[in-house]
Amino acid sequence: MNLTSEQFAKTIDHTLLRPEAVEKDIAKICEEARKYNFMSVIVNPCYVELAKSFLTSSAVKVGTVVGFPFGAATPETKAFEAHDAVLRGADEIDMVINIGALKSGNFELVQNEIKGVIDASLKKRVIVKVILETCYLDEEQKRLACRIINLAPD
Repeated sequence: MNLTSEQFAKTIDHTLLRPEAVEKDIAKICEEARKYNFMSVIVNPCYVELAKSFLTSSAVKVGTVVGFPFGAATPETKAFEAHDAVLRGADEIDMVINIGALKSGNFELVQNEIKGVIDASLKKRVIVKVILETCYLDEEQKRLACRIINLAPD
């Protein structure tokens, strides 16, 4: 499948999650995303409102992360983070699952945290993506994680 440059640009999440990022860095990635018509910018939760203000009257979405970077927060904390980000204007939530819970076989916790983030985000019809840190998972754990993700919204 051959994509035009415009179609390809709409597949890009322009991401800046460095802990030392400052406001001018957020302005820069927003300017770049607007210039190239990327799908979205992904920023730390503290910058959602700022990025949203830079992208007013633009088709570029603003996304943020939940449970980042390790996924080790409680399900309740992740749901609150998602709810707060949506209230601040996030169009997309990228959540990191609890890797330790998955590796321990606590699949119910993983499913509940995904469901909690989805429930907290769907009220505003926000996209939720689940991040799997696959470098920490073996093949069977990757397959299990995919099954859990598919079951979570039920």
